[in-house]
Amino acid sequence: MRSQFLELKKSYRLLIYVFLAGVLVLACRKRQPPPVTNVPPAFVDITMLINEPLNFKIQVIGGWMYYPGGINGLILYRKSQQEIITLERTSTAAPNNPNARAKVQNDSFTCKDTISGSAWQIVDGTVINGPATLPLKQYPTSFDGNEIRIRGN
Repeated sequence: MRSQFLELKKSYRLLIYVFLAGVLVLACRKRQPPPVTNVPPAFVDITMLINEPLNFKIQVIGGWMYYPGGINGLILYRKSQQEIITLERTSTAAPNNPNARAKVQNDSFTCKDTISGSAWQIVDGTVINGPATLPLKQYPTSFDGNEIRIRGN
């Protein structure tokens, strides 16, 4: 009986050590800095349902649509079954020019600013062609399969 108690005590001690090591690893993990952008902040607080008729373009993977909000409008892109990306249309090449906004091209993969000629990938806003050196601003977006929530600035 005493040996069973000692084994149980060792098991609990090991479990506590593993738990504390996990907490220590999580506490020491390097936090990601916020993405660098030269686009002024604009508060966005949007909730929408994916199955609404007006949202039919993003009901399929690879679909995209423009949506009002942000500074010069938003681009919503259906990246996967579980993920929707929201990009600010304001060009990072000319953030103070209201006419310099990203426009989705016919390939449905590239966004281009017709003022500066800069181009970005729609899947994450990364720069393809300059003069822009910064990606398109991305807003935090959650999607539970039914409801899309875009919140941030």
